[in-house]
Amino acid sequence: MSFTKKFSVIVTLAFMAIGNGFAQTPYPAPVEGDYTAADFEFGSGEALHELRIHYRTIGELKRDANGRATNAVLIMHGTTGTGASLLRESFADELFAPGGLLDAEEYFIILPDGIGHGNSSKPSDGLRMDFPKYDYDDMVRAQHLLLTEGLGVDHLRLVMGTSMGGMQSWVWGYTYPDFMDAIMPLASLPVEIAGRNRMLRKMIMDAIMADPEWNGGDYDEKPMNGLTAATYPLIVMVSSPLQYQKQAPTREESEAMLNALVERFTGYLDPNDTIYAFDASRNYDPSPHLHKIKAPLVAVNSADDQVNPPELKILAKEIEKVDGGRAVVLPITDQTRGHGSHSVAALWSVYLQELLERTE
Repeated sequence: MSFTKKFSVIVTLAFMAIGNGFAQTPYPAPVEGDYTAADFEFGSGEALHELRIHYRTIGELKRDANGRATNAVLIMHGTTGTGASLLRESFADELFAPGGLLDAEEYFIILPDGIGHGNSSKPSDGLRMDFPKYDYDDMVRAQHLLLTEGLGVDHLRLVMGTSMGGMQSWVWGYTYPDFMDAIMPLASLPVEIAGRNRMLRKMIMDAIMADPEWNGGDYDEKPMNGLTAATYPLIVMVSSPLQYQKQAPTREESEAMLNALVERFTGYLDPNDTIYAFDASRNYDPSPHLHKIKAPLVAVNSADDQVNPPELKILAKEIEKVDGGRAVVLPITDQTRGHGSHSVAALWSVYLQELLERTE
């Protein structure tokens, strides 16, 4: 098998695991559904007559004697992902299986697709660039409606998320401070997205829009030159220097791996959806609101995260604003996966255990 084919198979299998989960799992099969929010108004002033939020649930909701939800866990995915992207062996099998920290026999796990992602309402449904310009506040507010009106959940045992979902965990904490018992943001920082992080995001958006074939969003075929260029900074964002060096220790293997990654990303990404997904972070900035967070919070990052590198020292500074907050930076090891360490639960499960025990 050629290097290109070998890496294509590896990357394809990896993304299949991310996108679809596994046919046989050690936890109950997810139940999928849609909640429709009528006349949803966005922070931009725009509105949708019907906003669809797709979701998956695992387990059964439990209530106390007063009818209050006691075991609901909300877990939010990263940019361009879906709730299904969390149904991978290193995350769901580790946490949701019998005896796991979020054993689905004990917890009611909710995995929504954020606005603009997966099977929730998004630009590629038909509105294209006329779709409302959503942001993280809109996404969190829609999730709150899904929980309260769609699923009858009036309280959360835990809010957690990976990457974009981690950022939204901070937003949940100060927007609905009495709604949860505990918060665990993974691979995120609670400040305005600036510096290299913002530059990379703008590179992704600009690369797509600079392609004449993009045509203001009204393309018939994917603008492949722009979309391909957009994958380059995206690959840097999610990369792990150590793991990439181990997986591709020669020039030929490195280029084959790059080709496989580009092929996979361009295959599943929609250009307009991608622009919206990265632009949604434009006004994210929890920093002025962190003092409003009431629930105990443990934020976990990794030292090899190319998106949130520890040398910025932002997390250590901002966590001081959170009463009862704790910040953890995982050291680089053969097991960490850069930004993707957020989905390897074995790396940080000890901190989740401590948080759950502290908030019983």
